Amino acid sequence: MPVIDYKCPSCGSGMVFDSETGMLSCHSCGREDSIENNADPLLQVRNTFSEEEQAVEYHCKSCGAIIMTDADTVATTCSFCGSGVVIGDRLVGKLAPAMVIPFKISKEEAVKAFRKWCRNGRLTPDGFMTADRIQSMTGMYVPFWLYDLNNKVEVHAHATRVRTYTRGEYRYTETQHFDVYRDIALNYVKVPIDASAKLNDELMDKLEPFPYEQLKSFKTPYLAGYIAEKYNHDEQQLLPRAKDKIAPFIDSFIQSEMTGYTSVTYTSKQIDTALARADYVLLPVWMVQYDYKKAKYTFAMNGQTGKVVGKPPISKAKVSAWFAGIAGVSFLSLKFVSWAMGGGLW
Repeated sequence: MPVIDYKCPSCGSGMVFDSETGMLSCHSCGREDSIENNADPLLQVRNTFSEEEQAVEYHCKSCGAIIMTDADTVATTCSFCGSGVVIGDRLVGKLAPAMVIPFKISKEEAVKAFRKWCRNGRLTPDGFMTADRIQSMTGMYVPFWLYDLNNKVEVHAHATRVRTYTRGEYRYTETQHFDVYRDIALNYVKVPIDASAKLNDELMDKLEPFPYEQLKSFKTPYLAGYIAEKYNHDEQQLLPRAKDKIAPFIDSFIQSEMTGYTSVTYTSKQIDTALARADYVLLPVWMVQYDYKKAKYTFAMNGQTGKVVGKPPISKAKVSAWFAGIAGVSFLSLKFVSWAMGGGLW
């Protein structure tokens, strides 16, 4: 079966990618191996399996248990022994990522940020910050397309420039009229669009920017110990969303090229966008998803920069108690000031 795992050559324990060192690490004996210098076992899988020959059932190489995944999962952990596994035949052909940004933020740092995000439970409902919820923090490689888009922009506009001046007893207003033409070439590179049908697009947009200078050629050891999914939408299906994403920036640039006039009215604006390149990449996200009282909540963190998005549930009772406490302290403080200035305490 095309299941890839990473066994420590020294002690036989499972190895995982260490976000702090950037190495393949064994937590049992402390051995660390360079990812860049190791041959990627996925190369062998690519030579023996095609996209049409995906296995129906996968078994953990460590304990032999059936690996339970949905059809989109490409990396996971065995639910019985905890070994990190990569499902190699879901990373072949068009499903093979070109690049990956490895995790830099560790799970311990993500959990600490989650506690801070929840204000250590001071304002969240009782029972919300359970140990199980904190342990459900998941490191996920999210599928993205990075687009390089070339734009040819032609704009015709009518512009005016108004000047007011006084001569003698009279005040004059002079209006000049202009036909304005702009021929603009705009190229945008690495425009990110998440390709997972399961994740909220707006939430993923808020996690940007990712540090694209950290992009590395894809190798399967980066996935060891994490969850990863393959894309649900190809580059052509998501191209309209990429065009919509850059549209405000194109409009802003056009406006910057039309300065110096009192008014500008566009008579025609034509934008032709050509797809120069689209790369399938995996980007790191720490995530906790949960339902609370029939509402869905998501904590998400950029696994490289530490940027956090999402909104935790808030207990109205705790918020009321918090404001009441603040009001009580303020009242006592004012009474103390009044007493210090010679007034009565009550």
